[in-house]
Parts: sequence; structure tokens; C-alpha cells
Amino acid sequence: MLIARSVGLFVVAALFEIGGAWLVWQGVREHRGWIWIGAGVIALGAYGFVATLQPDARFGRILAAYGGVFVAGSLLWGMVADGYRPDRYDVVGALVCLAGVGVIMYAPRG
Repeated sequence: MLIARSVGLFVVAALFEIGGAWLVWQGVREHRGWIWIGAGVIALGAYGFVATLQPDARFGRILAAYGGVFVAGSLLWGMVADGYRPDRYDVVGALVCLAGVGVIMYAPRG
């Protein structure tokens, strides 16, 4: 149950962080305006809060593992939101990152 909660929190954190960054990008780079930028800043703040809800209390471990989720999630976001087509190296890299998440967060420790 703790692993499912942790994975779910990583997914929610990724939605907030990647979505927030995308909103800021849209506001600035695509000239959509301050409302988009403001929504992005709020989402990025929510990401920071969600990260604190992880069952493990070690900041370094959580942030390091989340990095792998961020990599894979960013590629998925790009596919859905921007029509990005990752190549095989993108996919392999994302899988390596997700394997790292598994080792960092969920490997049995004595």
C-alpha cells in the first residue's frame, strides 16, 4: 500500500510540476499572457507541497527518485500536449530513469 501511495504521489507531483512548467512556457514563449504564467506558478507551488507527502522523509532520496519520474513524465506530456514523438533513445533513457526510481525508492533495505 505504501508503494502504491508513493507512486501515486509521484504521478500527482509530475502533473503539477510538468503542467506548471508547461503553463509558464505557454505564457512566455507562446505569448498567452500572465494568466497562464500565474496558473503555472501556482501549479509549481502545488508540486512542492505534494512532494512533502511522500511516506519516506528523506528529501534527497525523494527528489532524486522524482527526477526519474520527471524525465518519463516530461516525454509523455510532450507527446500528449505538443505532439512530440520520442525516438528509441528517449524511450530507453526514460526506462532507465524509471528503473532508477525503483532502485532508489523501493529496493529492500536492511
